[in-house]
Amino acid sequence: MLADKFWEQKPLEQMNDIEWEALCDGCGKCCLHKVIEDEEGDGLATDELRPGEEVQYTNVVCHLLNTKRCECTQYQKRTILVPDCVKLTKANLKDIFFMPASCSYRRLYEGRGLPSWHPLLHKGKKSAMHKAGMSVRGKTVSDDGISVDDLEDYIVVWPLQDLD
Repeated sequence: MLADKFWEQKPLEQMNDIEWEALCDGCGKCCLHKVIEDEEGDGLATDELRPGEEVQYTNVVCHLLNTKRCECTQYQKRTILVPDCVKLTKANLKDIFFMPASCSYRRLYEGRGLPSWHPLLHKGKKSAMHKAGMSVRGKTVSDDGISVDDLEDYIVVWPLQDLD
């Protein structure tokens, strides 16, 4: 059982696994493929954001994501099945620069609190999130058959939206 508004009572690093998992709003934006655009425009992948680089989101989503429910179909095995999948943890949160501004973990880390559409504020239901347009539902294509070289053709700006 989760304590009422536990995210307002504890810092992220003190949360237990159940609380940590409950923070995920289930938007699916973390499952979108991203392109790191640099000043030279070569879009090279990087594990850190360097000066002059910018994260650009695509509407191409991991093939493991159920885009209607916005849930990974292989959540427990995702990092094995998709080696590039990053498991967000308390230890690496500060280093994950590519999480969207609307991400609940990022918002709490930055001291901004949960947005009004978050499922924890709606009895665990995602309907307010979907209605606010904050999830990937109905906006993506699967990465099946899409070459990494073609990702720049799929760049979109809607994942950058951050509503309170």
